[in-house]
Amino acid sequence: MKPEDDEPIRVPIGDVFDLHSVSPRDVKAVVEEYLIEAHRMGFRALRIIHGRGIGVQREMVRSVLARTAFVVSFHDAPAEAGGWGATLVTLCD
Repeated sequence: MKPEDDEPIRVPIGDVFDLHSVSPRDVKAVVEEYLIEAHRMGFRALRIIHGRGIGVQREMVRSVLARTAFVVSFHDAPAEAGGWGATLVTLCD
């Protein structure tokens, strides 16, 4: 392991977050930080793309969403926005 491997990865914050580039072991922590920043920046509607697979990352994402106080609701995206491979999230003001 090289020292730069421990450096934090800077991710631009927008209303869509694709987890395909995130290591599975980091998903929960990265989603927690993403939600905090997105909320701080004033986003109210988000789409988190976790992929379809067997649903492991989907459940990881949803466990974070369920315990985040400023998340109002979340559900599968419509088919044209990723279906059950993405989760739409509503944040409070």
